[in-house]
Amino acid sequence: MNKKLEKRLRLKKKIRTKIFGTSECPRLSVFRSNNYIYAQMIDDSKGMTIASSSDMDVKTGTKTERSIAIGTSIAKMTITKGIKSCVFDRNGFKYTGRVKALADSARAAGLKF
Repeated sequence: MNKKLEKRLRLKKKIRTKIFGTSECPRLSVFRSNNYIYAQMIDDSKGMTIASSSDMDVKTGTKTERSIAIGTSIAKMTITKGIKSCVFDRNGFKYTGRVKALADSARAAGLKF
């Protein structure tokens, strides 16, 4: 493995020891690849995904614009299920760019974390 991936996985492990999602306050996990961005609301106590969204089907706009759309869509999905707060899991990625755009748009859509 390259050093960048090893560093991200080390940070991911460190972050996951501190945060835990419940059914009242699930974990918003973000994964960013070179082409796409994925978001999941996860209940760690039951081990199940509550809602998920990705920009694989969206082909218009820049990557940042697509991540803003994913943030609002995941927020709307969870609010319709009666969940208004969550804990944010950046998954070892830096809190800049697309990850920050997704988080800010989810906050703007009504999620609290």
